[in-house]
Amino acid sequence: MKRLLRPLCLATLGLSLAWATPSPAQSFEGLDLSQPSKKKKKPTRKPPRGGKKPTAAQPAEDESDSDSADTSTTTPADTGSAASTPAAPTAAPSANQGMGLDLTAETPSQPKAAPTMSFDAVDVSGKSGDRQRLDVAISLFKNEEYEKAAMSSFEMLQDAKLAGLHLEARYVLAKALYRMGLYHSSLGEFSKILAVGPETKFFRTSLEWLFFISRKTKNETVILDEIARYANQEFPERFRSEFHYLLARYHFVRGKALDQVGRGEDADKSFNEVKRLTLLIPKTDVFYPRAKYLEGLTFFRFGNRAPSAAARRTDINTVGAIEAMKEIIRVTRSGAGLDAEQATANQKLRELAFMQLGRTHYGMQQNRYALFYFNKVERGTSQWLESMFESSWANYRVGQYEQALGNLITLSSPFFREEYFPEAMILKAVIYYENCRYRESSLILQDFERTYLPVHDQLELITKKQLEASEYYGVLSDVQKKNKDGLEKGETDVILERILRLALTDQDLKKTNESILELETEMDTFGEKGDTFRYSELSKQLLEGLKVQRTGLIEKAGIMAKGKLEAELVSLKQLLANGLRIKFETVTKEKEFLEEQLKAGGKTAVVKKYRYSVAVADDQLYWPYEGEYWRDELGTFQYTMTKGCIQRDTANRTIQASESN
Repeated sequence: MKRLLRPLCLATLGLSLAWATPSPAQSFEGLDLSQPSKKKKKPTRKPPRGGKKPTAAQPAEDESDSDSADTSTTTPADTGSAASTPAAPTAAPSANQGMGLDLTAETPSQPKAAPTMSFDAVDVSGKSGDRQRLDVAISLFKNEEYEKAAMSSFEMLQDAKLAGLHLEARYVLAKALYRMGLYHSSLGEFSKILAVGPETKFFRTSLEWLFFISRKTKNETVILDEIARYANQEFPERFRSEFHYLLARYHFVRGKALDQVGRGEDADKSFNEVKRLTLLIPKTDVFYPRAKYLEGLTFFRFGNRAPSAAARRTDINTVGAIEAMKEIIRVTRSGAGLDAEQATANQKLRELAFMQLGRTHYGMQQNRYALFYFNKVERGTSQWLESMFESSWANYRVGQYEQALGNLITLSSPFFREEYFPEAMILKAVIYYENCRYRESSLILQDFERTYLPVHDQLELITKKQLEASEYYGVLSDVQKKNKDGLEKGETDVILERILRLALTDQDLKKTNESILELETEMDTFGEKGDTFRYSELSKQLLEGLKVQRTGLIEKAGIMAKGKLEAELVSLKQLLANGLRIKFETVTKEKEFLEEQLKAGGKTAVVKKYRYSVAVADDQLYWPYEGEYWRDELGTFQYTMTKGCIQRDTANRTIQASESN
């Protein structure tokens, strides 16, 4: 069956990253931001060697500044000796004191020094005016006035005379944008810093900020290309496992894309790199289960390329895939020591591992093992409906028709009318055919054609148009807009909406779609900022950068959307063709039965009543189904076959073989 084998293809892992544990913030470029005392015992002051004492209340992101004090440089104004820069005399307060400028007159006997600017806790006496401007931006950042800090830094970037301070100013700008919640804009600024090269003093800390941004965005793949670009750099120990995992994700996505365009040898190199990187993550690390999942999918990809099913049964890659999934189940059994987010991520990963094990055994014709793993998926979880549908095919293969039909009753309940399972009707028709219930089988197939033939025609119309990639994404975007605005939809629109939901089960497309929506939300955020920032040149440039990112993501999503719509069209064509074949076989069998019945004078029968029991276990209660659905009963239905073929073992297995393929 196309539906069941499709999940056997590689799936992209879409799991959110864990948060770093908050720890004390470090100094910012070695500046002493403490408030100086008004009375000094000595006329001179040595340059500060360290920053303020870190406080645990500051977010963990400030840890990325931990090495900046060691790499900071001093300007000529900072290195003056005691003899060349004497202390300024004390002056009486003036009317302009609140502006932060010291306008007191200088005595002729004193050498002229750079004007002293006092801003909050910043002591910039003896520093150049250029450095004072940067220190003001830094102080604004420290005082959590991020909009002002961003604009102050941006103004420095527009001044060509301040080229020597541009890198540090951009660093302040990138951090301020991050604290404002403009994560994609912040990523753009950090990317510009990294592009300067690894010899700069902000290169290492900017790399660390990539990880913080990845934890804030819904789609960590937005930074995969950036991380892969600097794969040869040495990352700090605390980020090393996360770096190896993200780099493995990058190569996994790349390998999958190369497979899709027929470049198998290049894809092999990427997938081999995935296996190498995942081995570098220790078992005790929080990223270990995610790495094992990537490793398992990679093994399965190599095993699935075996020339025949018989070869796959003994292929070492298939064994490796199974063992990797079992390892995930072992290490995620307990959530002790994990926060709520990590525990949730591990639970989802555990469900995916059970699903992959079930699909692998189903593909190897080991249906009992497949049922064992499908039944391990907990009721009500994200993979539960999919596991019920796929276990229905395994139940059918082993002749457990009652359980298969019971699962299909759950899938057809009003609670799941938004889901897209067209193969369920085909499976139901096949089961009735297997039990010589030809009339019911024909009626089910007629209902299938009436429902899905218009959808087929609509998909064919869309995919045959010579549209740009972005326009294909627009098709899915329009469906989302109708849902958001609550617009009225026809029956075909409802099915297309279900196809959209199915398309978004492709993790690459789903994550890209989430990034587009996230970018649009960030663009809307600019309207919520203060007028000074909202109408500034900085805001204008940032919005233009976000529009460029959005255009690129829409192009990427459009290509994936087109491929997904085309794949669904091919699948639906195959289902309709199978439906016609089953219908033909059903009509033929029914005709043969009627002819035999006429010859025998109406005494020939093709079906008989089955003997059945309503006995259940002691902890269960038999309750006849009369068309009503209760949420707590979903997943517990068993359809009792009261009549069927006189000889049940004479079922036509050729249809079974065709449907499973």
